[in-house]
Amino acid sequence: MRRIDISMPLTPGMPQFPGDPPFTSEPTHAIARGDHYNVSRLSFGSHAGTHVDPPIHFLPGGATIDRVDLDLLNGPCTVVGVARDCAAITPSDLPLFSPSTRRVLFRTANSERWARGEAFFSDYVALTLPAAEELLRRGVRLVGVDALSIESDPGETYPVHHHLLRGGALILEGLLLADVAPGPYELECLPLALRDGDGGPARALLRTP
Repeated sequence: MRRIDISMPLTPGMPQFPGDPPFTSEPTHAIARGDHYNVSRLSFGSHAGTHVDPPIHFLPGGATIDRVDLDLLNGPCTVVGVARDCAAITPSDLPLFSPSTRRVLFRTANSERWARGEAFFSDYVALTLPAAEELLRRGVRLVGVDALSIESDPGETYPVHHHLLRGGALILEGLLLADVAPGPYELECLPLALRDGDGGPARALLRTP
């Protein structure tokens, strides 16, 4: 067994979704300055890097990140490889997988672009509403993607987010999957326990079968 870290590092200058707060790190204590220890002040948005979208992100009165079911974020998962020339994930891009599958992560051309060190790109591969509807119909309850948003919606109505969260699924965004082959894995993902949080920056790992 080995663990594969699929998390996006939090670092100054990291990619961020347009309009979100940037990540900053400022030393408040430093051994090099004569202090007895190192401590830094961190500032970043609740949806920075690899993070979980809880229902409250889009649904008034929905569960906050400290109240989501962690069992949905941990357990067997399937990594689905999407063709490099795929511009958007549709139902035809969904392979047949076991009826017991509850967690699906999508590896698209986005991961290769992140691996090349690109900044945020607006033409990322995202999930379409029909694909989200099909995933819920199949009983999937966690959908992950290698983009900072699971959908591309210039109209800003966000139907994919609303449909998945209202349907009882959690969303995991900002994954780095360039080095991950499609197939079955064990997902380990723990978001920060932010009281009443609308998002949860997380460390996400895959364990090989």
